Amino acid sequence: MSRPVIGITSGGRSEGYIQSRHYREFYSTPAPYVDAVRRAGGVALLIPPGEAWEHVLPLLDGLVVTGGTDIDPDHYDGDSRNPHILPVDAERDESELRLVRHLLIEREKPLLCICRGLQVLNVAAGGTLHEHIPDIRDEDIHRDEAGLWAMQDVHVEADSLIAEVMGLTRLSTSSGHHQAIKALGPGLRVVAVAEDGIIEAVETSGHPWLIAVQWHPEVTAAHDASQQALFDALVAKAGERQREGALG
Repeated sequence: MSRPVIGITSGGRSEGYIQSRHYREFYSTPAPYVDAVRRAGGVALLIPPGEAWEHVLPLLDGLVVTGGTDIDPDHYDGDSRNPHILPVDAERDESELRLVRHLLIEREKPLLCICRGLQVLNVAAGGTLHEHIPDIRDEDIHRDEAGLWAMQDVHVEADSLIAEVMGLTRLSTSSGHHQAIKALGPGLRVVAVAEDGIIEAVETSGHPWLIAVQWHPEVTAAHDASQQALFDALVAKAGERQREGALG
């Protein structure tokens, strides 16, 4: 049996992860996502926005929907005039929302959604977002003073899949988000919150394996076994699905 193939969504062409004198647009993904999937025993396949998902999905045993820029507020009837909205990527929004809506209906492939990925899941399910956390909280514990990574505590429901996978109900997580779930999408369940009450993880019933986290487990997974466990469990479930498919 071959190793499970895990699709990893890439950033949009305008997100600018790479500097080059020759090219202005890229489809790229931070290496820690790939590293975490490889450590778990999976084969990483980068999937750029705009692909015809119906042709790509048969190749995949599981998926990771990654972090990135903000979703266009028009997708959730939000305030597109908020000055803190990061530059949006229309191609990525359309592509990932369509993909996740399909996966919520299909309910077959294990799915791990990270940061923006959690927000895509919530919007795809019919939920909304807070455009900027400092607009609703006096203190922003989710980023450092430069708007970069901050370590924060997260409280996890004991009966959640996350608690089962990570073996903990209190986590120290690497955080860097300025948006958060406002209205929860129908069918989703809150399973983790930050100290300030911001939603940090959701799951859904009726799906064989779906975890969505607002923090970035890939950032600390190399030295934090509890964060790597999310990728280990995703790849393990993908392997189960692969074997079941081989047996017919």
